[in-house]
Amino acid sequence: MTPFGAHVRNLRKTKSVQLKQMARDLGVSSAYLSALEHGHRGQPAPGMIMQICGYFDLIWDEAEELKRLAGLSNPRAIINTGGLSPKATELANMLSQTIQELDEDTLDWVINEIRGRMGVLKLGDKGGPSY
Repeated sequence: MTPFGAHVRNLRKTKSVQLKQMARDLGVSSAYLSALEHGHRGQPAPGMIMQICGYFDLIWDEAEELKRLAGLSNPRAIINTGGLSPKATELANMLSQTIQELDEDTLDWVINEIRGRMGVLKLGDKGGPSY
């Protein structure tokens, strides 16, 4: 399941909407919507994201969050490390080879560590790693 799919499923459950009903209302097949939720389809098109936002009457912040999650929900991510350091290539390969073995706590730790360091870099804090 992707972050986008999990969020859409949570919205459906919160609003007590069945998958088949939502699919019918959006004019898509229930198989497509199910595949989107489970990460068996690629990222949804911007138009589909907007349809879902409208369907659930999401306000601006909620809609932005759904768009952000869609951007992080490519189930077949490709990492191009050409031109980057050997450590970047090592990390990308290590992750691709071991991600299925990582438990949820470890995944949370890795995600939070990267987010934290990116936050440091975005703020221009010299205390973080240099790239």
